[in-house]
Amino acid sequence: MDGFSSLAGRLLIAMPGIDDDRFRQAVILVCAHGPDHAMGVRIDQPLMGIDLSTVLEKLDLPPPTEGYEAPVLAGGPVERERGFVLHTDDWISDGTSLAFGDGLALTGTRDVLIAMSDPVTGPRRSRLMLGYAGWDEGQLEAELTENIWLTAEADTDMVFDDDHETKWTRALAGLGVDAARLSGTGGRA
Repeated sequence: MDGFSSLAGRLLIAMPGIDDDRFRQAVILVCAHGPDHAMGVRIDQPLMGIDLSTVLEKLDLPPPTEGYEAPVLAGGPVERERGFVLHTDDWISDGTSLAFGDGLALTGTRDVLIAMSDPVTGPRRSRLMLGYAGWDEGQLEAELTENIWLTAEADTDMVFDDDHETKWTRALAGLGVDAARLSGTGGRA
């Protein structure tokens, strides 16, 4: 596809008029984007009652030295039982980590969970999530044309912080948009 511009490493910020309740006020980090697909993880929706230490304990893995109470996030509606770790690219698993954007990576294998418990050799920052958001060929581009999403640069601090309730508002503010002034209906000039 001529003129294709990948959104990998950027944020998708849901507009108020989005028709899918699963993405209401969503902030999604795009991890992969090509002419025939797109994949991202939601960075603002903690799962109630599930934290990192609970997951690691169920998998008989060592707990991390820090952040063991970190919530597990709902990464998206696709493969909701499958775990992914979004992390900094200072730790990479050859052949299984997807490096993207500015210093980020996504890994969906057990070795990253083990690495998370080692503050010396593991990733500097990480977040466990279940599921992902996916788009087929042309689907994301169509949604962008329909004003369903705004795009923004990813702020690594916001990506990994625990203030999930305000990420949508902060992501919009980073674009100079006041969430209170957004309309749920789109228009055309």
